[in-house]
Amino acid sequence: MDVNKHNNSLGELLGISVERAVPVVVALTDADLGRPTPCAEYDVKGLVNHLLHVVVEFQKLAAKEESDFTKTPDRVGSGPDWRERFTTEARALAAAWSRPGAEDGLTGAMNMPARTVGSMALLDVTVHAWDLAQATGQHYPDDAELAPVVAQLDLSVVELGDTARSMGMFGTAVEVPDDASPLARLLAATGRDPYAAARHAT
Repeated sequence: MDVNKHNNSLGELLGISVERAVPVVVALTDADLGRPTPCAEYDVKGLVNHLLHVVVEFQKLAAKEESDFTKTPDRVGSGPDWRERFTTEARALAAAWSRPGAEDGLTGAMNMPARTVGSMALLDVTVHAWDLAQATGQHYPDDAELAPVVAQLDLSVVELGDTARSMGMFGTAVEVPDDASPLARLLAATGRDPYAAARHAT
């Protein structure tokens, strides 16, 4: 499958994903910051810092500029406005990938196709927003508007899956029922149990 075969621009898809992520992050309380998340290497604070770093650095990649993922700044710990900053930077990410030429050519240190790189940002924003919602008992909307986002990410996970697992970015795929939603299947493909919260509640 080719992640460059698409109907929606990355800017449009990121816009959909960002507007689901923003309410989740804005609703986080300081008391939530130490909670574990489905992304085992991060607690809520660590995951928000990671996500903030992603939305800032991937703006540079949309403009074919150099990014730096060597160290994740503690933006949550640097001041009380991290929720507002996430909102601003996440929307700026969608805007950056909406600009003419953002999806063209190659970008990043590995000179990957720009749409593939942008899809990595889309995957992080979508899946980590779900992680944060799960960690803090929030609802992540899984509705028809999300369908094109999941369709794009299905292609990305197929393309990136083996490499991502070898680098520890994805866990072992989780089995889901035949009637699982497309989002649940996507989450399971990245090593997450989309039904964990329901199982813990029973």
